[in-house]
Amino acid sequence: MKKITQIICIFLTVASMSAQQEKGIMGYNNWLNNWTEFKPNKVDYGEANQILAGNISVNTKLMKRNIYVLQGNVYVTNNAVLTIEPGTLIIGDFETKGTLVVTKGAQIIADGLETDPIVFTSNRSLKKAGDWGGVVILGDAPINKFGNVGSYNLDLDPTLTTYGGDNVAGNSGILRFVRIEFAGKKVKGMESFNGLTVAGVGNKTILENVMVSYSGGDSFAFFGGDLNATKLVSYKSINDDFKFTQGVQCRLYNSLAVRSSYLSSNKDGSRCLEVKTYEKKNETDFTKKTTLVVASNITMLNDSENIKADIQSGLVKEAIYIAETASLEMKRSVISGFNPAVLLDSKTEINDASLKKIKFEEMYFNLCNGNIFTEYNSNNEDLESWYGNSVFFNVYSQSDNKETFIDIFNPKKPDFRLQLGKITASSGNR
Repeated sequence: MKKITQIICIFLTVASMSAQQEKGIMGYNNWLNNWTEFKPNKVDYGEANQILAGNISVNTKLMKRNIYVLQGNVYVTNNAVLTIEPGTLIIGDFETKGTLVVTKGAQIIADGLETDPIVFTSNRSLKKAGDWGGVVILGDAPINKFGNVGSYNLDLDPTLTTYGGDNVAGNSGILRFVRIEFAGKKVKGMESFNGLTVAGVGNKTILENVMVSYSGGDSFAFFGGDLNATKLVSYKSINDDFKFTQGVQCRLYNSLAVRSSYLSSNKDGSRCLEVKTYEKKNETDFTKKTTLVVASNITMLNDSENIKADIQSGLVKEAIYIAETASLEMKRSVISGFNPAVLLDSKTEINDASLKKIKFEEMYFNLCNGNIFTEYNSNNEDLESWYGNSVFFNVYSQSDNKETFIDIFNPKKPDFRLQLGKITASSGNR
């Protein structure tokens, strides 16, 4: 098909630098202010004066006046509720690889404030990704494994790490204004933990304003369940920023992923979004739902001084990977600085039925080495023709990040929103 390139200007409906925008993360004010921390290794968190260890089997409250050290694997069991006051600090122990597991039926109420977030971090003086385990929340919502039951054990107790069920409206609690830093321990002979693992969690659970920084595994991993999530921030993880699998039904809104070329794992390909229906095909019940992610106003960017050089060096991979049978519907989002922007599983047939399950509308593709490809296939003309159709309103540009985003390199108050009214780009096929 003949390629048509039309030069247009993005004229947003507002003129003020602090006003609302249409693509990528949005808000009349910079919602990253106050509760986030983009240099957590520079923060002196103080010394712990309380120990968290073993099982929490009765309702328990952690107080802001204390600093807690998380020793070993700590389980919230017996349908107990763990409540954490705003401003509370929990430090994952490096020696014992502290991990917090909220078991099925239990709840965590970590409801921080914008000016007083709850922080999980490392107890090392020189903090690094993978210093401790992470936070694991297990629920009773549907997954697509046989028997509707999964187990997230790694080196955890297998009797306390089952998840899945029939309760779509399950409530595992609240995570709001929470930071998780330097988690993602590596388990010998197995995978790494994630900053936040959410498995079989139902849609009454609240996930808002959660930041995961420098995770040794994925920042956010969703295994089955049905949930809504908004204002999630993944900052410079080793593996994926957002991983979706086991038939999860997820609505993700107004969220941010910032990658670094020099921190990513290239073994499996570290992505902003990895969307899969299953981990192991022989354990999957295909009569159940396949994975569906509906995402809007997401900003995904590679923070690099020289993205083109990093791409040529093989340090940069795709921003989004979509495996066979999985569905992704993405709107009004930004992908900047990847190689390419989107990669489809080689088993995905390029036809109307498949492409209707993989939607990209009103997107802003910037500084990417190609836009949408099928794995192992360098000819993407059919895909470019499809997604380049003017009906989708997708936009393509090759602008430097410093020109594209507001104040991206200000360490105190970073703002990863598009510059307003300044961007000249091309729309349509490329």
